[in-house]
Amino acid sequence: QVQLLESGGGLVQPGGSLKLSCTASGNIPAFNAMGWYRQAPGKEREMVATITNGYTRYVDSVKGRFTISRESGWNTWNTVYLHMNNLKPEDTAIYYCTIYAVEGTDSYWGQGTQVTVSS
Repeated sequence: QVQLLESGGGLVQPGGSLKLSCTASGNIPAFNAMGWYRQAPGKEREMVATITNGYTRYVDSVKGRFTISRESGWNTWNTVYLHMNNLKPEDTAIYYCTIYAVEGTDSYWGQGTQVTVSS
């Protein structure tokens, strides 16, 4: 079993910033990647950002505003962050952390954290 613990969501005004954190524990795949997805009401879940061996990928709508990073310490490598700047109302969604095997189909998801951008 793999557990993911997310934190950092909340309510923020347009133009504001938030930082999401996620730590994985348990039987984590040896060669893995981590990422963030989001799901807004009435919409499908979409990839926001992923990081694989330092290579990052973003959905077009967040490029230049969001940054994904991952700890590299021997006991912190299983923690990923999503720094979100210049937030817009359309960023409102539940944000899910994921860790998945680079080779294979194993993937694990957190419970999600709500991000609301509103004035």
